[in-house]
Amino acid sequence: MATTNDLKNGTVLNLDGQLWTVTDFQHVKPGKGGAFVRTTLKNVLSGKVVDRTFNAGTKVETANVDKRSMTYLYADGTDYVFMDGDTYDQIYVPATTLGDGANYLLENTEVTVAVHDGTPLYVELPVTMELVVQHTDPGLQGDRSTGGTKPATLETGAEIQVPLFVTTGEKLKVDTRDGRYLGRVS
Repeated sequence: MATTNDLKNGTVLNLDGQLWTVTDFQHVKPGKGGAFVRTTLKNVLSGKVVDRTFNAGTKVETANVDKRSMTYLYADGTDYVFMDGDTYDQIYVPATTLGDGANYLLENTEVTVAVHDGTPLYVELPVTMELVVQHTDPGLQGDRSTGGTKPATLETGAEIQVPLFVTTGEKLKVDTRDGRYLGRVS
């Protein structure tokens, strides 16, 4: 248990049986009345964001979330297997927990896995990944006036939009948060 005075960004709270991360907080002391803490909370599992106000000094239940650096090993059916490099423990993360991140995951990629009571909550991938283009159609000569894009399939199976000059076999830098093309890697 902690009080609202102990809140800071990144603190995970257990409210009504759900886990919420504090993304923003502000201590407010109005001229009249008691002080309070205004917070913005993000649900760890669903990503839903809510604003919540607590009276100053109110006790809140904090959750123990263990963030560990792990290495992605392989996909096993609908689960993805990660290994802790220090203890060699392996953890199975369901595809629903990994979400769109699975589209940019290569074997031996270092990620951060957040675990609460043995249950994986989410996986943080590196912000950018370097991936090879498996297939893309050649760009047409007359299509350059608008700086257009074309679809490209990456080595992980993900499909992203790339500029017309990108060819099959090139290594690209891709933003794992939204699947955006960031540039070519030489």
